Amino acid sequence: MIINVLSGKGGTGKTTVSTNLAYVLKEAGMDVQLLDTDVEEPNTHIFFDITFERERSVDILLPVVDKNKCTLCGECAKVCQFGAIVVFPTTVMVFDYLCHGCGACTMVCPERAISERPKSIGKISFGRTKEGIKYGMGLLNIGEPSGVRIIREMKKEMYDAQVTIIDSPPGTSCPVVESLRRSDFAILVTESTPFGLHDLKMAVRVVREMGIRMGVVINRYDPSFKELEDYLQSEGIPLLMRIPFDRRIAHHYSRGEIFSRHIPEWKEEFLRMYEEIEKAAGDKR
Repeated sequence: MIINVLSGKGGTGKTTVSTNLAYVLKEAGMDVQLLDTDVEEPNTHIFFDITFERERSVDILLPVVDKNKCTLCGECAKVCQFGAIVVFPTTVMVFDYLCHGCGACTMVCPERAISERPKSIGKISFGRTKEGIKYGMGLLNIGEPSGVRIIREMKKEMYDAQVTIIDSPPGTSCPVVESLRRSDFAILVTESTPFGLHDLKMAVRVVREMGIRMGVVINRYDPSFKELEDYLQSEGIPLLMRIPFDRRIAHHYSRGEIFSRHIPEWKEEFLRMYEEIEKAAGDKR
């Protein structure tokens, strides 16, 4: 089963849920794989002792225009959705940092004046935690516009684990959509604030559009903020867990520690949540 942990905004506790769930399931004897697809700022590795076994670069192919062959017809610029190639009356220019490496300009050039060169946009790394969790993470190079290609390459190397947990990027943009593909269930992590509720609604729309079952975890739970639970009830979205404001949890998180390792009662909570997820995802499958 593939479980995706996401949030409509950053800072809600997505990584807290991902790492604790992975740890608890592994402790329960399951075959667990954890992938960090938040490639702009991966941080799940902070919470584990990981031995990295391999890594590789992720490249895109950038267009190179042979100006001796180019007739300035403009077909390449017409097909580019990102404005990465522009044809002027006397020359053609390629803007590398706008290019997504789709190759469309190369395919449509009637003069075969466009070739391609590789450019590294980041890397993916794989290893194993001290507990035996199989681990993968991606890292986007600074200045690159999109991590979609890195996420796609990382997911190609997923193996068929009993449980795969994907720590998704925050928000609802293209990298999140790529991270969600093929998932059996989505855990949406939010917080008891108006901003948390606003961005949760956007994430719910994306997950529903993709036809994925979902449930919500409220982190830093504030019982006085009733609007959030009212929304979940009105939308028929299950509330999987409430994680309260708790000094002990904050203490362990600030030290890069998995709090369920040190607060045993939370192991049962995460196992209970997984059983609920398994039932919901199993009903769909």
